[in-house]
Amino acid sequence: MSRTHVNCTVNGDAVDFLASDSTSLLDALRDELDLTGAKEGCGTGDCGACSIIVDGKLNCSCLMFAAEAEGTEITTVEGIADGDQLHPLQQTFLEGAALQCGVCTPGFLVAAKVLLDENPSPTETEIRYALAGNLCRCTGYDKIIRSVQEAAVQLSTTGAGK
Repeated sequence: MSRTHVNCTVNGDAVDFLASDSTSLLDALRDELDLTGAKEGCGTGDCGACSIIVDGKLNCSCLMFAAEAEGTEITTVEGIADGDQLHPLQQTFLEGAALQCGVCTPGFLVAAKVLLDENPSPTETEIRYALAGNLCRCTGYDKIIRSVQEAAVQLSTTGAGK
């Protein structure tokens, strides 16, 4: 089986790894780079649990081949925090008990970060629309929405987490 050498930037660090042509980016992140934050929920891009940021855009890592990551800049949920300092979204999710079982949480955090990067003061409707591609089987949506709203307020007053 042939493998492709992939060079990219993940969470600010230049990385390289080998991946077979059929390896998803999700599997490469988890198995080759030990970044296990993104989860496989459905494996078909319907649940958002594997959401990552690729070149500034929200992406389902289960739908992208690892070889397609060549030359890209990737941010996973692990890269949202600034060292030991949690991103305001991560902190408000903790404080707002928006985690529940936690399988969907990384995807929600990544999707919410993309939203707040593009729209620092979203309405509740805009938040719900932006997170519509992420499914929570524990039905914790209200806590998630309130946590994103609180993070938006914190980011607007402190500018942290950009």
